[in-house]
Amino acid sequence: MAPTIPRRIGIFGGTFDPIHLGHLIVASELRFALKLERVLFVLAPRPPHKTAQEISDYDDRLAMLRLALASVPDFEISATEHDRPGLSFTADTLALLSPELAPARLFFLMGGDSLRDFPTWHEPDRIATLAELGVAARPNVEPDVSRIEQEVPAARDRIHLVPVPLIGISSREIRRRVRAGEPIRFQVPLTVETYIRARGLYLPPGQS
Repeated sequence: MAPTIPRRIGIFGGTFDPIHLGHLIVASELRFALKLERVLFVLAPRPPHKTAQEISDYDDRLAMLRLALASVPDFEISATEHDRPGLSFTADTLALLSPELAPARLFFLMGGDSLRDFPTWHEPDRIATLAELGVAARPNVEPDVSRIEQEVPAARDRIHLVPVPLIGISSREIRRRVRAGEPIRFQVPLTVETYIRARGLYLPPGQS
């Protein structure tokens, strides 16, 4: 009997405030290039790098994520972080997911800017041990992979750069546009835009 080939699963963590088409394009490109069976979106309740930033309610962000992924069978949501106390560190998230998904081959998905800062993350060697890194490489941006591997030895030969289109959409800009009364059509799924409008998200106090 031929040996069973471990499944390949992507883990895409983030605040997703809100989820937008840029997130979905990156996840789609990485899923295809890395031959991932599926991509798990992990919503961070309390990201450690955004402790000074006001973040929308977890349930609102989860509802928008569900709306955005409703028609994409290869994309799923993991509620691993929902009830976990404290800050949402990637190393801890992967440690929780690994036993559940074993013996799958895990790929933690990130952008090139995140890879640049990866050595400063909480326990980067532990992250790179638990999962390979699938990195969305932007046009004309060459991450210094050799430097990363020197600073994070566990990442050696576990970094996969995947060229993706340059997508000029960000959650911060979407929030700004909503506050300014500017359109966000075609930057987020229509169902997500409808939810934002109905809930009055991202509006100044008193306007929601």
